[in-house]
Amino acid sequence: MCNRFVGTWKLVSSENFEDYMKALGVGLATRKLGNLAKPSVIIRMKGDIITIRTESTFKTTEISFKLGHQFEETTADNRKTKTIITLDRGALNQVQKWDGKETTIKRKLVDGKMVVECRMKGVVCTRIYEKA
Repeated sequence: MCNRFVGTWKLVSSENFEDYMKALGVGLATRKLGNLAKPSVIIRMKGDIITIRTESTFKTTEISFKLGHQFEETTADNRKTKTIITLDRGALNQVQKWDGKETTIKRKLVDGKMVVECRMKGVVCTRIYEKA
């Protein structure tokens, strides 16, 4: 099921990203840079290991994981999180926990596009990627 996500994806639209970053506690300068970035997301699979690499002129991050196994993640805004990613009804659901806080990032495929929904404290951000 995850192999449908494999490939290179380019950001084509983003709604509410600045408010989402603000809810995460990201500082003003980083939010401004983050809002300007048009990242590419490269998803690869090797056996049961999935790698998600996010590249932009601002920052590049990469995580490798097994579905359902918690791992430590350093996010683009430098949060150190305990992260777990599961596959549920065709969506990759990522939960990041740090300092008593929690955010979710849900990736799903809709009409050939990858729709990424980020939620934090009632703030919802939607970012849409097309296959490159």
